[in-house]
Formats: sequence, C-alpha cells, structure tokens
Amino acid sequence: MTIANVTTPMLGFVGATVIGRLGDAALLGAIALGAVIFDALFWSFGALRMATAGLTAQAVGARDGAEVDRTLARALAAALVAGLALVVLQGPIAAAAFRITGASPAVIAGLATYIHIRILSAPFALANYAVLGSVLGRGRTDLGLLLQVAINLVNIGLTLALVLGLDLGLSGAALATVIAEAAGLALGLAILVRLGSKPWRVPWFEVRDPVALRRTLAVNGDVIVRTLALVSGIVLFSSLGARQGDAVLAANAVLWNLFLIGGFFLDGFATAAEALCGQAVGGRDAGGFRKASALSLGWCLGFGLGVSLLALVGGHAFIDFVTTSEPVRAVARRYLPLAAAPFVAALPFAYDGIYIGATWTRAMRNLMLAALAAYCAALVLVQGLNLGNAGLWLAFLAFLGARGIGQALAYPGLARRTFLPGRA
Repeated sequence: MTIANVTTPMLGFVGATVIGRLGDAALLGAIALGAVIFDALFWSFGALRMATAGLTAQAVGARDGAEVDRTLARALAAALVAGLALVVLQGPIAAAAFRITGASPAVIAGLATYIHIRILSAPFALANYAVLGSVLGRGRTDLGLLLQVAINLVNIGLTLALVLGLDLGLSGAALATVIAEAAGLALGLAILVRLGSKPWRVPWFEVRDPVALRRTLAVNGDVIVRTLALVSGIVLFSSLGARQGDAVLAANAVLWNLFLIGGFFLDGFATAAEALCGQAVGGRDAGGFRKASALSLGWCLGFGLGVSLLALVGGHAFIDFVTTSEPVRAVARRYLPLAAAPFVAALPFAYDGIYIGATWTRAMRNLMLAALAAYCAALVLVQGLNLGNAGLWLAFLAFLGARGIGQALAYPGLARRTFLPGRA
C-alpha cells in the first residue's frame, strides 16, 4: 500500500511542480496556499475515510457483511451532503482563507481563481474518502492502490495538458484536479460493485438506525475534532510562513511537498495497520492485534529513518526540479535539513493507524489537542527567540513529536481495556 500513499500528495505536488516551472514565486505561492486550504477543508472530513476504514475492518473481523455495506452507505450520504455544502459556501470559505493567509495581493489574486474552480471537486473528493475507507477496511490495499494511482495519473496528464499545453495556468491546475476526483469516484464505485457492494440498496431505515448512528457519529465526531486540530496546525504553519514573504512561502511549499512524499511512505504502513488492527478487534484476537501493532511501529520507524536520509541526500535535486526560481531555491536549500525529517513523523503515523483500526478515537482527539497546545507554546517560544522560518519548522517538528509520544504512553492502557474478558 506504500505506493498508493506516495501518489496521494501528487494532487498538490504535480500542480506545484508544473506551476513552479513558470518561475513565478507568486503563482507558486498561490497554488501552495490553495493546496493547504483544500487539505484543510477536505482533511476536516477525513473521518469519512478513517472512521469508515476502522468500522469496516471491525465488521469484516466480526464476519458481518451487511454492516460493511451499511457503514459505506452512511459514509457516502454524509460525503454528498458535506461536499455540496462546501460548494454552496465557497464565497465565505474564500473570504476566510484570504484573511487567514495574510499573503501578498499577487498571491491572493491567483488563490481566488484556484479556490473557485477546485471547490467543485468537494463532493467527489469526500465521496472518494468514503470509498477508499471501505476498500481499505476490507484489507484490499491492492484496490486502494489502483484507485489512488488512477486519480493521480488522470491529474498528472490533465495538469500537463491544461497548464503547459493550453496555457490555462492556475485555472488549468484546479480544473485538472476536479476532473481527476470525479474520475476516481466513478472507478471507486465500479470497484465496489465488483466486490459485491451496493450501498445504494441499503434501506434508509438501516442507514439511520439510532444505535449505529450514535456509534458512527461518535467515532466521526472524535476524528473530525482530531483532524481539525491537525489541520489548524498546518494552516498556522502556512500562514506564519506567508507573512515572511513570497520567497519563504514558495520555499516552504517546495519543502512541504518533500515532507509529504516522505510522510506518505509511512502512511502506507499506517493504512495496513488500520485494517489489520480493526479486524483483530472485530474478531477479538488480542495476539493478532499486538502483532499488527508491532509490525506497523517497526516498519514505520525503519522507513522513516531511510526516507529522511534519502531526503537529505536528494533534497537539492528535488528543489531544483520543483522550481526554477533562484531566490526560492536558495531559501529552500537553507531549511532543507529541517524539512527532511519524516523520521519524526514515524511514531504518530504508526499509532494513527493502530488507533483508527481499534476506533480509539476519543483518545486520538484528546492527544491531538494536547499536541496542538504544545505546538502553540513552541511557536511562542521560537518567535520570542527570533528564529524566523527555522523556528517555524522546529515548532512543527515538536508538534509531531508530542503526538507520537502521547500516543505511545496511552497505548498500553487502551489495549488492555479493549481486550478485557467479556468486552464487546
């Protein structure tokens, strides 16, 4: 599943790379902020993937095929409602984004164009979260790979054609993503049919079953709060970077994509942990749960170290490939050692998969909020020391570290309670 997760950041990375070849720091900054804004919007509904994966895995472990379809039907209904709401609210969303980012007028002008086109992808993107969660919860990571690769191949081809071929600039990059998400949903639904799922045939009274809805809403609510806290940290990072000028904003965008690519190597193991740990909980298999947890942690830590070393060695070539602007390249090289640190993310990535599979979502929420508080304290500290952009990166790494440490300390007690005799 690692390859599937490597392709995920390409939706933002491809656009940034193609726009970056135009040599305009303002345009690169605009698409970078646009990617962060849509990450913030869509990741806020990341529960549609994570909760669906965890609940589906537990239903598979309990051998309850009907509940697999019911879980998917609830997720798709929520995705449609939320996606359409985002399209309707695009005006206030754009206005809020402009105020929060504090970017230059040139960046804001490009950002407005990008937002008003890409927002049309919201219903497709959120429905894709639900579809992917259902596929991964069944342990079919091969099909998850197919779905993610297809979305990104369509995005790559259309971005190159619309931006470089038809000279549509930011509009072309945004439109390419909209079409790619729609194509991905069509493929995802076809995959579900091949798996024997037909969520649209689930009776409505089963979709809104009070007991099931309460559990679904509790899990989703916890994950939404957790994700909003994570997104708040990322938006804060981008906003503070934007206030240091277009060159720093663009350089951080390049480095962020490098960090994401490294992080999504790790997320492949976390995704596997979601399915394996969830199925172990559903089947009441404590030994299998411990084994899956240990494997996820070991692989994430090992790959995290390897990817960090690779990023340090190849980081300069990556920077030169993404942007042709010499001022942006110079700033990015200066902060490369701090951005080339996926190893710091290894622990929280691994535990995220374990916690999601076990649906320990309340603990995830509380630990994320505590880490966000630590992040804010670190930002105040580094700003007081006048560390500039280096301080911003150090504070973000502290955010990741606090998450991983908190999850590690809480894990033993949560595992014991989950597998108490007689606990359902």
